[in-house]
Amino acid sequence: AVAPVGGPQPLEWKFSQVFGERTAGEEIQDVDIISTIEFNRTGDHLATGDRGGRVVLFERTDTQDHVGHRRDLEKMDYPINRHPLFRYKTEFQSHEPEFDYLKSLEIEEKINKIRWCQSSYGALSLLSTNDKTIKFWKVQEKQVKKVCDLNVDSTKAMGNDPIVGSSISTSSKQYMANGGCTSNDFSLLSGGLPSLQVITSAEFHPIHCNMLAYSSSKGSIRLIDMRQSALCDTHSKLFEEQEAPGSRSFFTDIIASISDIKFAKDGRHILSRDYLTLKLWDINMDSGPVATFQVHEYLRPKLCDLYENDSIFDKFECCLSGDGLRVATGSYSNLFRVFGCSEGSKEATTLEANKNPMRRQGLTASRPSRSLGSPSGVVRR
Repeated sequence: AVAPVGGPQPLEWKFSQVFGERTAGEEIQDVDIISTIEFNRTGDHLATGDRGGRVVLFERTDTQDHVGHRRDLEKMDYPINRHPLFRYKTEFQSHEPEFDYLKSLEIEEKINKIRWCQSSYGALSLLSTNDKTIKFWKVQEKQVKKVCDLNVDSTKAMGNDPIVGSSISTSSKQYMANGGCTSNDFSLLSGGLPSLQVITSAEFHPIHCNMLAYSSSKGSIRLIDMRQSALCDTHSKLFEEQEAPGSRSFFTDIIASISDIKFAKDGRHILSRDYLTLKLWDINMDSGPVATFQVHEYLRPKLCDLYENDSIFDKFECCLSGDGLRVATGSYSNLFRVFGCSEGSKEATTLEANKNPMRRQGLTASRPSRSLGSPSGVVRR
């Protein structure tokens, strides 16, 4: 019989147990072998499972050329001039290998069967099972809003190689008053570490949920309006403290990295914690913090030792009291500090977190190890 004009194209059959093209002689991994395949009711989505416990979803891309679903068109004997086209949609790990201790059996992660369920609210629902567990999955597309590109132009980051410990020679280093070293072997940092920024902490405004504040590893805080698209330029506000001339050292960026930020209850102030200090910021003033509290300033001359034993990378959290009159943060040796932040307040208290709380008035520890000493001046609370 002669195929009618505009009739279906001849089928070309090809056997394959895996996705993707394979080079000649390339060995097929057992975990990549497809173990089950299932179309949804409309034929617009295809799900496959493999022996590695993964589920891969595909969606049809040529349905806009025809009105109605494929099954309805087949009943109408509607001519389809080309084969359906599917594109990759998403994949996820459905099952992991496990051990049944009651039966002393190893349970493979291989997907035995996939069944589509009724879709609702634009989400795709399906069941997947291995030899033991049936799992229900819901797949839904959500719009992700890009907050900001923190890092600078890649042309300025010539070599983001990791910094090795030998960049500071232990035999030739000399201590300085601000905790820095006089060694000049910091060449690895140029174009590397200074050009990299990370989001280190984030907090939503307590009143305006569209406002978000986040901190960076460079010691800055940015307040943005999530309703706008140009978040990093015209609809954001940057808070950072200017460096004093001649104060920069090898450790400046490390100790300036903010580990935690918190909004005050009134939403006007932001509290931030870096390695050595607590800082209170007014969102109406971007010239610098309105108050700085020294948490353990006695460690500044020991920054080289703290860098060598990785203590300088320790992170601490912070918080404000409900009335906004005090701030608190953690320290070493089971201690935490409480400061008064109202105008003219000189309150600075050190408390020990144990079953017998003790109030300590000063920090005079001098040991450079992880056990960073205990303050003197202990009185019972």
